[in-house]
Amino acid sequence: MSLWSPPPDQPPSTLADLRVSYDQGVLDEESLASTPLQQFGLWLSDAVTGGVVEPNAMVLATVGDDEQPSGRTVLLKDVDPRGFVFFTNYGSTKSRQLEQRPGASLVFPWFSIHRQVVVIGRAERLPEEESAAYFSSRPHGSRLGAWASRQSEVIPDREVLESTYAALAAEYPEGSEVPVPDFWGGWLVRPASVEFWQGRVSRLHDRLRFRSRAGGPADLADAGAWLVERLSP
Repeated sequence: MSLWSPPPDQPPSTLADLRVSYDQGVLDEESLASTPLQQFGLWLSDAVTGGVVEPNAMVLATVGDDEQPSGRTVLLKDVDPRGFVFFTNYGSTKSRQLEQRPGASLVFPWFSIHRQVVVIGRAERLPEEESAAYFSSRPHGSRLGAWASRQSEVIPDREVLESTYAALAAEYPEGSEVPVPDFWGGWLVRPASVEFWQGRVSRLHDRLRFRSRAGGPADLADAGAWLVERLSP
């Protein structure tokens, strides 16, 4: 028996009745860009102009030594021929799992334009100088927040977080230089495959995947490094 019920102004239905007709576009081999980097750039631009909320949001999936999968949403902060970059606390669950097992997957869920991008690859820490450069570009409050939060640690209440932040704000007032925490930095996910998914009617979706010819991470801007495969939906 389902515990879900529709809003009062809508007719009775069940979760199984909730459907969307995917009819906003097609994806074929002829229109696909020659490299995954170029194709991702085109689709990211479409997501931005199409009004997707936080188009750089991506679901990061990791697995630790306990073999339990874990997923969460993080923000893409850069993409280049090496791969996809995000920043976080190195003591967080995601970071500890990536240190144990560097395999990772990213999903860009662009629901409103009936598209998603799925990345599978290996993660590595970003060089310290690149992390420092990004940290210095963040808003002042975000830099203080990085210091205040020992991400993923259990805390007794919110007051602990807010009092720590207040103390940091007094130590580093607006306009002052906030040092980069030694427990904070970037991760680079180097892809071995990048799949572009376009929703189609009757669930006959288009799925075109760039797969590394070498089997491991490859240069996103090198057309010769990738095979293009169509996957059944």
